[in-house]
Amino acid sequence: MAKKNFAVFGLGRFGRNVALTLEEMGYDVLGVDKDENVIDQLSESLTRVVSFDIRDVRALEEAGIENFDTVIIASKNLEASLMATMLCKEMNVSEIVVKAIDERHAEMARRLGATQIIFSERDTARRVAMSLVSTNSVDFISVDVGINILSLTIPKQFVGKNIIEANLRGTYNVNIAAIVAKNGETLVTPPPKRIFVEGDKIFVIGTAAAIANFERAMKN
Repeated sequence: MAKKNFAVFGLGRFGRNVALTLEEMGYDVLGVDKDENVIDQLSESLTRVVSFDIRDVRALEEAGIENFDTVIIASKNLEASLMATMLCKEMNVSEIVVKAIDERHAEMARRLGATQIIFSERDTARRVAMSLVSTNSVDFISVDVGINILSLTIPKQFVGKNIIEANLRGTYNVNIAAIVAKNGETLVTPPPKRIFVEGDKIFVIGTAAAIANFERAMKN
């Protein structure tokens, strides 16, 4: 399965954190901002950074935006945000994520083609980044720099195996921190011979990159 690629329009605090988190997880990220100083600051941190007005259809075409799986529009300028949403829709971008200023902005963005609305007050940048690349995650928490916890329903390929047989540490460099069984039983640092049962909710701990690799492997 090909790795998803992302474009982030607007590299303020929110957009920058989403872009850097996706890059940290091993994804290709195009960062776009009008401020040349911001471009200079991130030139060595992202796959590619460019400066142009996201309302400019020619600039979007030159950047190859139609080839991106997901565009995250984090511009603080309402007009620019809505125009970029409409243009991305016209370019058939399949996933258009818009950080909305308020409910009115959100509604207009939906009508213009946004597939997902984000309110930064409710959603941290790291949680958003994980949700964009995850198909079965329930939650994602950044505990500290380099330490992350992902909770998800046990993938089918591990049902019937115990923790040793699943070998998540050896294969994916992540560890099982806890298991919540379907009946509500909670096991913190579960025993190695505990067998995974359908409906188990597992809490996996590891680096952002390791968890992203684990997620990708679960899709294949």
